[in-house]
Amino acid sequence: MSESNAEAVDRFAALRAELRALIERADAQGGEAAREALLVELEELRLRLAAALPSNAADEDADATWHGMIGRCPAILALRDKLTRFARVPSSVLIRGESGTGKDLVARILHQLGPRAKKPMVAENCAAIPETLLESVLFGHARGAFTGAVRDHDGHFVAAHGGTLFLDEIGDTSPAMQSKLLRALQEGEIRPVGSEKVRKVDVRVIAATNRDLEQLVTQGKFRQDLFYRLNVLQLWLPPLRERGEDIVLLARRVLADAARRAGRTLRFSAAAEAVLLRARWPGNVRQLQNEAQRLAALADGPEVGPADLSPELRTG
Repeated sequence: MSESNAEAVDRFAALRAELRALIERADAQGGEAAREALLVELEELRLRLAAALPSNAADEDADATWHGMIGRCPAILALRDKLTRFARVPSSVLIRGESGTGKDLVARILHQLGPRAKKPMVAENCAAIPETLLESVLFGHARGAFTGAVRDHDGHFVAAHGGTLFLDEIGDTSPAMQSKLLRALQEGEIRPVGSEKVRKVDVRVIAATNRDLEQLVTQGKFRQDLFYRLNVLQLWLPPLRERGEDIVLLARRVLADAARRAGRTLRFSAAAEAVLLRARWPGNVRQLQNEAQRLAALADGPEVGPADLSPELRTG
């Protein structure tokens, strides 16, 4: 360790001891507002000192990146372990979590780590396609099945044969579509629109939703038998606001990527990172990515301060 690095570590240890004493004193005084203000100051100082350490940031965060997933909070480490184990078996997987938490990335990791990795993975957002077209997109259609059907079309189940089919927003499908999906899962066969021919398919289905499927089942809006068929293995993705230091890790990475694409170099100030840690992030990782793209276009740089952040982050 170089002398400058050793000095920085010593300063960090001394600062932690000093601030720990301050926190104990604030607790003894019983002032909630004082404690909250002190915790904010503690985080800002910690981030500022961490940024000043003369270590390589890429090496420092190497263990935080795993198959494209960035993070090392307990929930993410537990998720990594489940993904490794779930990838080995052929059972259906239901991925649950708020919008923007990265369900599509998790589905890709499941495919890449499993025995079907060399076979196709096909993904579809069930909420993005009109109900009248979704059946054809998933199961295919025969020539002449409807206006514009000038040739046979295989559909996603056939395209994913031997591999993985990822159905996002499964909770938005209609009861009729749910019945057809159930047959495909139970029997391993599909029938294209306008055809009497049944085709056998070998597909591992991974489904995802941000909706409360149990409540939809109770309301009669989602088939209970399909729910059980999909929910053999279940993964819950934590919202960004509950991931602690992962917020800063992700923010640094996505800002660097967005800035590089814009031909710039940007970094967050310690004060800005403290704001990011306090934000609620209702849009989760997707919101963070959008914020980084906005900063890459609008921030003066090279350092992004609190004033550069969107108002909803500063006030949230």
